[in-house]
Amino acid sequence: MLAEINHMALVGDLMQQMCVYLVIAYLLTKTPLFAPLMQVTVRLPDRLVCYVVFSGFCVMGTYLGFQIDDAIANTRAIGAVLGGLLGGPLVGLAVGLTGGWHRYTLGGFSASACAVSTVVEGLIGGGLHYYLMRRNQASRLLDPTIALGTTFVAELCQMGILLLLAKPADQAARLVAQITLPMVLTNSIGAALFMRLILDRRETREKYSIAFSAKALRIAERATGVLMQGFNEANCARLATIIREETGVGAVAITDRERVLGFVGIGADHHLPGRPIASAHTLQAITHNEVVYADGAVMPYCCSVTKDCKLGSCLIIPLRGEENRVIGTVKLYEPKTKFFSSINRTLGEGIARLLSNQLLVGRIEEQKRLLAQSEIKLLQAQINPHFLFNALNTLAAVIRRDPESARQLVLYLSTFFRKSLKRPEGDATLGDEIEHVDAYLRIELARFSDRLNVSFEVADELLGVRLPAFLLQPLVENAIKHGIAQLLEPGQITIRAERLGQVLTLVVQDSAGLYQPQPGSDGLGLSLVDRRIKLRYGPDFGLEMSCQPDCWTRATLRLPIDGEPPAC
Repeated sequence: MLAEINHMALVGDLMQQMCVYLVIAYLLTKTPLFAPLMQVTVRLPDRLVCYVVFSGFCVMGTYLGFQIDDAIANTRAIGAVLGGLLGGPLVGLAVGLTGGWHRYTLGGFSASACAVSTVVEGLIGGGLHYYLMRRNQASRLLDPTIALGTTFVAELCQMGILLLLAKPADQAARLVAQITLPMVLTNSIGAALFMRLILDRRETREKYSIAFSAKALRIAERATGVLMQGFNEANCARLATIIREETGVGAVAITDRERVLGFVGIGADHHLPGRPIASAHTLQAITHNEVVYADGAVMPYCCSVTKDCKLGSCLIIPLRGEENRVIGTVKLYEPKTKFFSSINRTLGEGIARLLSNQLLVGRIEEQKRLLAQSEIKLLQAQINPHFLFNALNTLAAVIRRDPESARQLVLYLSTFFRKSLKRPEGDATLGDEIEHVDAYLRIELARFSDRLNVSFEVADELLGVRLPAFLLQPLVENAIKHGIAQLLEPGQITIRAERLGQVLTLVVQDSAGLYQPQPGSDGLGLSLVDRRIKLRYGPDFGLEMSCQPDCWTRATLRLPIDGEPPAC
């Protein structure tokens, strides 16, 4: 009966020790040091952290133990077994050696046996780690029942080692009889609870991570392309509404470097878009290119517009453009009755990066558009004077012999220039392009007389297909200038359009076959046509030139219909 009471008293003492042990473990979960322990450790830096942490728990388990018959009842096994389970055989061995050596230095008749048993416990945990990893069952290493069972077996092994190695044997037998139940029970439950603590921390972190990711994805999905349409009051108001709806903060504002562009939420009655920036915190964020968090406590917050404002804290994140230069801010507010959640603070910085990237992309796209517009104007400046010179010479010749034909040529010339000036950029239908080219060819037919024949092979259902303007005429002009014009005999130009799925193929073919490819230089007109298509639709589309000498030259233009790449 006395032995049973001693057992229960020792269980209670060890349980108290285990509680202290777990409180310390819980506090450790709040530090970055605990992060590598929330997964099965495979990287060397994480294994070093695992060794340091569980060696510390091994030593602490010994120090918190209770003296019994010149021995120590303890919870050392928790550190040794979990070190091996999470870190692998080498970490388990290292933790066991550290904990065992420490126990050996404290002396006692069981010192050597306890040192050996601690090493064995670390190896048991490490051995199970190796076994499960080889069978691709790493997730089971974080199972509290696995930790409980492994520690149970490890503690039984320790009792066997004590019976074998501790001398005198009768004293070892009495010790084992007294501590087996308390230590096996306490260490096994403690290891399971420790692993449960790790899992809880991991699940909490994953929950916040999932919530953060879900919010970020929703904001990214809803905000995609908004700022690419312009960094102005209308678009910023739309963005501020999206951000507030997804984050649930009290208010959201977006500014440039000088004024408020958008504001929604609490205080919208006096925080008006268009007002100059008056907040010292916002000016600080812009001037120093830093995140400013005015929580109303450590850093006081006071509305710069009115003292009656209900907002009590503000997070200001800079929006950055080229060369990391601040071009504005995103501001998240909470009322005086609510604290900022950590997820919204982190999410706010993520939102700022997202919007900064959108602004950069928008500016790049605008620069591409302006470049394309400039290139088209450059191409027209090259084509039109040359074409006009030839057309006027042709008119001068035709007027004398056939005034009616000359009048038609003037109309075609008018149509050509009207089409050119009307759509210097943007899209047109294939029908518009054909009409533009037809006006051009009517004048060229008058110049070449019977030396030029033209045929169109374009189905009526393709005339409504939209495509970038001013694509066909440079190809036809090239076919005449570098093909038909070089022939003494009559030449043929064929213009063909074909549809294959969602891909439109335009072919301009001449019968001269005089094309000679020159790497890096296919002429301004051809290179601009190809670059415009690739810039807009990607490298799978564009212009391809092919030639059979003295037979034909073919310009083949491939582009997606309706501006959408074909389905893969």
